[in-house]
Amino acid sequence: MRASFVNASRGEAERLRVPSDLAARSWDDLDFLGWVDERSPLHAYLVLADDEDRLVGVQLRRAPAGVGPRRARMCSLCTTTHPGQGAALMVAPRAGRSGRAGNTVGVDVCADVACSAYVRGLKSLPPLMRVPETLTVEERAARLRRNLLTFVDRVRAQR
Repeated sequence: MRASFVNASRGEAERLRVPSDLAARSWDDLDFLGWVDERSPLHAYLVLADDEDRLVGVQLRRAPAGVGPRRARMCSLCTTTHPGQGAALMVAPRAGRSGRAGNTVGVDVCADVACSAYVRGLKSLPPLMRVPETLTVEERAARLRRNLLTFVDRVRAQR
C-alpha cells in the first residue's frame, strides 16, 4: 500500500501511519480506504483501486481553519453537506516535479474521510443537514468513485 502513493516520496510513504484497525474494517462497505492520522490530525490519506485495478494513494493535508462563522460545507467527493467543520478543505501535493515545486490541488472532503459511510447511510448527519436524493446507494457509490478518480487525475496531472 505504501508504494501506491503518487504524491509522496518514498521516505514520506514509509513514515505515514497506517490505521491500526485495518483488520476490523468492514471492507464490503468501503469504496476506498480513507483515514486521518491519529497522531497528526492535519494529515489524511486516501487509497483506492484505479480503473486498471491498481492501488493509488494520495496524501492530503488539512488547510488551517479560517476565521469567521462556521458555515456548512459540502464534500466534493461524496456530496454530503456537513455543519461546522464536518467537511474541510484539504490540499494534496501534485505528483512528480510539480508537487516538489509546491503545487497542490485542493478539495473539500469529509473531515473524517468517511465518505463511503455517508454514501451508504452507515453514518448520519443532523436532520437539518440531510439533503434528500433520489439516487440509489449504488448510484451514489458510483458518483463517489467518479469524483475520487477525477481528483486523483488532478493530483497526477503534470502542470
